[in-house]
Amino acid sequence: MSKNDNFRKNVMIQGSILAAASIIVRLIGLVYRIPLTRVLGDTAMGYYGYAYEIYNLALILSSYSLPLAVSKLVSSRLVKKEYKNSHKVFTFTITFSAVIGAVMSILLVAFAEVYAKIIKCPGVIIPLRILAPTIFVFSVMGVIRGYFQGYGNMVPTAISQVFEQIVNAVVSILAAYLLMKANTGKSQLSWGAGGGTLGTFCGALAAFISLILMYAYAAPIIKKRRLKDRSEAVESNKFIFKVLMLTAIPVIVSQTIYQISGTLDSVIYNAIEGKTVDEVTRSTMWGIYSNKYRLLTNVPVAVASAMGTAIVPSLIAEFVVGRYDALKTKIASVVKFNMIIAFPSAVGMSVLAHPILLLLFKDNRHDSTVMLTIGGICIIFFALSTVTNGVLQGINKMRLPVIHSAISLLIHIPLLIILLKFCNLGAYALVICNVIFPLVVCVLNWRSIGKLIDYKQEVFKTFVIPMVSSLIMGAIAFGVYKVLDLFAHYAISTLFALAVAVVSYFFFLIKLGGVTKEEMLGMPKGRTLVNMFSKIGLFC
Repeated sequence: MSKNDNFRKNVMIQGSILAAASIIVRLIGLVYRIPLTRVLGDTAMGYYGYAYEIYNLALILSSYSLPLAVSKLVSSRLVKKEYKNSHKVFTFTITFSAVIGAVMSILLVAFAEVYAKIIKCPGVIIPLRILAPTIFVFSVMGVIRGYFQGYGNMVPTAISQVFEQIVNAVVSILAAYLLMKANTGKSQLSWGAGGGTLGTFCGALAAFISLILMYAYAAPIIKKRRLKDRSEAVESNKFIFKVLMLTAIPVIVSQTIYQISGTLDSVIYNAIEGKTVDEVTRSTMWGIYSNKYRLLTNVPVAVASAMGTAIVPSLIAEFVVGRYDALKTKIASVVKFNMIIAFPSAVGMSVLAHPILLLLFKDNRHDSTVMLTIGGICIIFFALSTVTNGVLQGINKMRLPVIHSAISLLIHIPLLIILLKFCNLGAYALVICNVIFPLVVCVLNWRSIGKLIDYKQEVFKTFVIPMVSSLIMGAIAFGVYKVLDLFAHYAISTLFALAVAVVSYFFFLIKLGGVTKEEMLGMPKGRTLVNMFSKIGLFC
């Protein structure tokens, strides 16, 4: 096996580790949201969702870009075997992130009431203030994750994410139940939502402790490498700060634009709907949108997010030394892997929207079903936009995702206002705009990648076959559910339909030539899948 093949395989392995962890994390998040929603109800979950919108924005402004920025800076120095400089990046950014995180946490506590007045929702104050200290923890934790990722090691990030979500799930449900029980009156729902956000803080703290322990274990090896580094040029804090800002700011601005679209959505939605719809109804619809629609569609997008994060250090390495053929091969592999996941997820989520919501949340409402049915397609566009953002960052075109996100936002906001004000679509307008935003980013990202590195993605096996296989799968799964629903319990009908969907999708994907045995071996649990499909004659 050549060096390039080994490198490619390592990228897929590390990406698969992070993708698998992300899927586990999202699944845990999905599972615990079910009892949490039943404890709190959609209105309190609406307060919970509003708190997360502004929290996520503050998190992006303070620390969200740090893992990627540190990973990028560390990996570029490791390529040149500058171990002292890579560690100097780590020690400086730890201090920097602690200060920024502390300041942002304090600001969030102080301005919670102002935000509540803006969105006309007093119930958001308590959960937001409980959530605020989490930013400080995430700021410092992000640097440690980025440092490990810069070494091409995604395992610490994966382990800490899973540990974080488990603690988050347990504490969220328990705290929400206890705080709802301990409080009565108008503030009861707000305190219940605060219990949910307390779980986020405790989960982050648990993940941080686990990362400290893993770093302590790896510290002797890292120190040994530094001692072997004979280079005399040790970068100054001033220089590292400058490079960090040049690396982080484009990511911050890009992600801020995306996140601020969600924050602006909440403000615009409440401003326009608030004239005719009461607070409880608005919060309930927002709870369905944020806690059910977005939660469910984010599970498969986790794969794209993980692969996008994992691919950046390897793209940097290929780009720095000018190995453009290897660069293009890695891009093609990651995009195809994501499409194999995204297409069936989008189709399955849309055609089985009603039974999925009924199974998970006992939600039989028409509004919830329509949101998920029309919005499921966003999975494909978010997967593509996330991966292509990672590609542009990996080839040092950090500004382009910012520009593309800004253009998309300029389309997104006026469209939302028009749909809410003149088309009377209510929360459905949020779903439609949630699809349009990543679609515009996708188109612009692909256009730039094609021009910059003369790259053309293979279309038939990457897009057409997964799409056709998914549509056939969707028709079969929907038919199976409808037939079984005539005489079986809805839970049995749904689970059986989902099982048939998985089997039928891979059957048609393989038979139509959408994936080879070698490609499947590179996927998570690929060898198990190949052995299973070989036994039933799909692979010769």
